[in-house]
Amino acid sequence: MDKGTLVEFRQSSDRRLGIVDRPDGKARWFVVDERGQSHSLAPRQFSYIVTGQTYKPAQIPQFLQEVKPYLDPSSLEVAWELLVEGGETVTPADMANLLFSSSGAAQCYAAYWLLSEDKIYFKQKGEAYEPRTAAQVTERKHQIEVEALKARGQQEFLARVEQALKGEPVEWQRHDRQRLEGLEKYAALVADMVRVGLNSESLARAYPPPAPVLETMNLLGRQATPQGAYQLLVDLGWWGAHENLFVRRSSIPVQFHSKVLEVAQQRIESPVQDQDVNRLDLTHLKVYTIDDESTTEIDDGLSWELLASGREQLWVHIADPTRWLLPEDELDLEARKRGSTVYLPTGMIPMFPEILATGPMSLVQGQICCALSFGIILAPSGEVEEYSIHASIIKPTYRLTYEDVDEMLQLGVQAEPEIAAIATWAQKRKSWRYAQGAISINMPEAMIKVKGDDINIDLLDDSSSRQLVAEMMILAGEVAARYGKTHNIPLPFRGQPQPELPPEQELLLLPAGFVRACAMRRCMPKSEMSITPVRHAGLGLDTYTQATSPIRRYSDLLTHFQLKAHLRGEVLPFSAEQLKEVMLTVSTTTQEVTMVERQTNRYWALEYLRRHPNQVWETTVLMWLREDSGLALILLEDLGLQLPMAFKRHVSLGEEVLVKVTHADPQKDMIQFQEIIYQEAQALN
Repeated sequence: MDKGTLVEFRQSSDRRLGIVDRPDGKARWFVVDERGQSHSLAPRQFSYIVTGQTYKPAQIPQFLQEVKPYLDPSSLEVAWELLVEGGETVTPADMANLLFSSSGAAQCYAAYWLLSEDKIYFKQKGEAYEPRTAAQVTERKHQIEVEALKARGQQEFLARVEQALKGEPVEWQRHDRQRLEGLEKYAALVADMVRVGLNSESLARAYPPPAPVLETMNLLGRQATPQGAYQLLVDLGWWGAHENLFVRRSSIPVQFHSKVLEVAQQRIESPVQDQDVNRLDLTHLKVYTIDDESTTEIDDGLSWELLASGREQLWVHIADPTRWLLPEDELDLEARKRGSTVYLPTGMIPMFPEILATGPMSLVQGQICCALSFGIILAPSGEVEEYSIHASIIKPTYRLTYEDVDEMLQLGVQAEPEIAAIATWAQKRKSWRYAQGAISINMPEAMIKVKGDDINIDLLDDSSSRQLVAEMMILAGEVAARYGKTHNIPLPFRGQPQPELPPEQELLLLPAGFVRACAMRRCMPKSEMSITPVRHAGLGLDTYTQATSPIRRYSDLLTHFQLKAHLRGEVLPFSAEQLKEVMLTVSTTTQEVTMVERQTNRYWALEYLRRHPNQVWETTVLMWLREDSGLALILLEDLGLQLPMAFKRHVSLGEEVLVKVTHADPQKDMIQFQEIIYQEAQALN
């Protein structure tokens, strides 16, 4: 190759021009570019050689100036139209003659430049270029258009991301939402990380990101892990800092489909015909609904009346959602899919649309309401003596809170003797159940509420009012089950096998109170469901079903469907086999709901403790988790929380210990405590 030959070579895909200077060994050449920089290149690295004359490095800019006027890509379309029919190949020199009517060095290089850059009309074939077919050109143009749209979409997405990261309001587009929803699904795997104890990198290896997620994370320069996706969504304000990943990872639907909401609205405006045409009119009774102040789904009420015979009759009125739906209709199937209302510290996810659940389905004070009413006469011992069940209409008189009822009982309010009478029967009822073998395990229970950025944890006290309501609900459940058993009706009966409790001598060796209750609780078998009656050992009942929360529990709704059909003398909506199949599906769903509720409560409990690092907590050592390594379960008595703690010294069960939190990470489900001595506690307080 002659000294002074002008050649093109590529450096990091960029075009560079240089002048051949001298050989570099036997197979390479030194090439000097316009800046005087020398490059050692093999001939195969030359992408084009300018023939016909020699140059000096200083002449390269002038040469490029000569080439520039010819670099019009649109001119290739004209050449393609002339060549496509014959399909003939062309060299850069041929193309220069065709386009510029000249084959000079500048024109030939310009033709080469256009052909080598072209992605539409020509493809390289050896040293020449072949025109693509018309179909290929159409397809290439479409591809380029799609790629350009994609690139523009990416840039616009990046601009909106920048806005969001600055905290500015953003109007996300449809394609943005698709990207972010893909990130949501992947980020929800963080909940799995907590569940199985994987770190972020291990989880990413176990669950590699889908291609769209990987593209988005790479585009934004973020680590393509579930944790990275989670943090991005938080940074964008798409998710809150405490997004409930347990709900997102579950199959629990958070929103109602528009069709279900439409049906709910239609039922309010045009209710289905009431199948219970002969409802018992109980509007003359004084009806008390007793709930927490925050309760919006009011599904039970209580009455007491003195009969002409001098006997006393209790009434348990249960909301009748079946008035507003039919078995297997849209509302019923939606409720079945959900299984139950989900109660979370941040709010509830209802089983029915709220416009129904908190409106016509609920027992609203001062309004005529449809109900399923259980009229019950108890023997002096507390045993059920007589009962009847009726589709009814009632008019709730008072909506009371538990605190209201406790106060009324303490003050002995003369104007409401019914409350005192119901409380008296509730106590007799409880005594009778314990005489039948009911088992009482009293452990403090935390009620966690989150509003905005505030977390409140209160102890759910076992007050007289709560005991009163609990006993009446259990009573209605027993009556419903007895009716089902007597008439051979398949119902979702609930039972609990007889537990094998530790011998009394062994229990007496444990400290009385929470430690002993904890030991008994460990021995309690799980409750079970059956379509035939079964004993419930924990409640001390030979037969039992849940029937008092049909707005909130689907199994209770099933009980209503079956009982009401039998009361009307109609064919049961669910045969034994059908009921068994539905119960199996619902049980699986409600187990998931229970798990999500438990995980979410634990998350907020750890977050609450994380925010109080200097608080000193009084705790009781409840039980050993791994005694050999000093890992125990402790009870934070003021909060009703039971959490693990590793001790560095020997402690005894029941020992009271002062602790503070040294580390809490709710997202990783981690909590660590440090024991402190009394003097330190005084100083901290």
